[in-house]
This record gives sequence, C-alpha cells and structure tokens, in this order.
Amino acid sequence: MVLSTPLALVLVIAGLWSILIWPSYLRDVLKSPQSRDAKGAPTRYMTLNLMKISTAIIFGLATLVIGVRGLIG
Repeated sequence: MVLSTPLALVLVIAGLWSILIWPSYLRDVLKSPQSRDAKGAPTRYMTLNLMKISTAIIFGLATLVIGVRGLIG
C-alpha cells in the first residue's frame, strides 16, 4: 500500500497527538478521588479509564507507525 505524503503526515500528527495527550489525562485519572474506594481498591471509574487510555495510546502508536512507514516509502 502506498500512501501520499499529505496522508502520511496526517497519520503521523494524529499518532503523535494520541501519544502526547492521553498520558496527561491518565495522570488526572490516577489523582482523582473517584479512582479509589474507601479501602484503596481501584473503582470502575479507574478501570474504565485505564482501558480507554491504553487502547487510545496503542491505536495512536499504530497510527504513528503507519504514517512513518508511509513517509519512508
């Protein structure tokens, strides 16, 4: 599959955006009082957000790799 340079750049930018933005949201989730119950165990809020963030970062990494491969050739 051959990607045009503009499309490859869009993929690189989208991948970088996901990789750079989601970790700050992860820090906010981990600091939130909703993340742990009274006993200190993780809540559904924390579990759901960890799954969402990890999936978004994995997809962002895959998008970045596809974009870089498209730029390289």
